[in-house]
Amino acid sequence: MTTAEKDAARARLGLDDSIHIQYVKWLGNALHNNWGLSLKYKMAVMDVVSPLIGNTLLLGGIAYILVFLLATLLAIVCAMHEDTIFDRAICKIGTATYYIPPFWLGVVLVLIFSVNLKWFPSSGAYDIGRAGDVGNRIKHMVLPLIVMIASHLWYYAYMIRNKLLDEVRKDYVLLAKTKGLTKHEIMYKHCFRNVAPTIVSIMAISIPHVLSGTYIAESVFNYPGIGSLSVESAKYHDYNLLMILVLITGVLVILSSILAQTINEVIDPRMKETGVSLWQK
Repeated sequence: MTTAEKDAARARLGLDDSIHIQYVKWLGNALHNNWGLSLKYKMAVMDVVSPLIGNTLLLGGIAYILVFLLATLLAIVCAMHEDTIFDRAICKIGTATYYIPPFWLGVVLVLIFSVNLKWFPSSGAYDIGRAGDVGNRIKHMVLPLIVMIASHLWYYAYMIRNKLLDEVRKDYVLLAKTKGLTKHEIMYKHCFRNVAPTIVSIMAISIPHVLSGTYIAESVFNYPGIGSLSVESAKYHDYNLLMILVLITGVLVILSSILAQTINEVIDPRMKETGVSLWQK
């Protein structure tokens, strides 16, 4: 493009205005459900984002569930075998795994399982023409899921383990032991139940953390989702596209916090009662 053509394009797209004026214009258009055009793809940003949201929610949702399911199980096992060889070994292995860079782990997995063994595909969400094939989608998600689980599992397992150990050391546990309750009964019927609201809160505030892991995994494995799209839009200064992606992420965080508060009140009605009494005061 010539300088004149470039200046004309910037004027047409409103890029020659100051940043605050651009934001005010974007906000006004957004209130009318007009999110602007992608500067890279030359089409409405929602048309670019819509086909990819499902891929990210599928990958991130499965990873999110597996991370907290495995973290909770691992935390319970470690808490029940506190300070044993098993517990110490898991703590050391988990800590070492947590500090492995996700992008490096992804490259190693691709080299081993895609290039050498050829067990799993190295990129994409599915093979061409097989979008509806569940088995094919699972094969494409295995390596990204391993990276996401490995980079988040011990972080949350360690927090839940410490919460359980704090609960185990309370006086009512000693009373339960004197009544003849077994270790499993005390853990599952009392300790875990009392820690459950805390776990739900941790799960709620962890969504941005896990979501950032999805972005890394999508970039490493070239997985078509809003994570890789966010990196691409930032790289090409595609601000309209980046704004809607940030907005979607923010909405997910807010909704998850509301859901967590609702679930906490169902699990522990005392939270709701305490809130009411404070308001009444």
